[in-house]
Amino acid sequence: MDSQKMVHQANQIAAYFEVYPQQRAEEEVETHIRKFWEPRIRTQLINYPGDGLHPLVQKAVAALKNDTGQSA
Repeated sequence: MDSQKMVHQANQIAAYFEVYPQQRAEEEVETHIRKFWEPRIRTQLINYPGDGLHPLVQKAVAALKNDTGQSA
């Protein structure tokens, strides 16, 4: 997937959930990416340098990295 499109989609998810309380928003963004993004796109997101990612997406990426054993 094109990196800009991936970032845009991830940020849209975060924008939807950012009205939730912080903890729940973080959990919902991570859960959405985990459930609905195919593994290779999740891997691409994990390996993305982080430029332009919404803070909620950055938190989700950190949690996904912990699951794969990569350093955050």
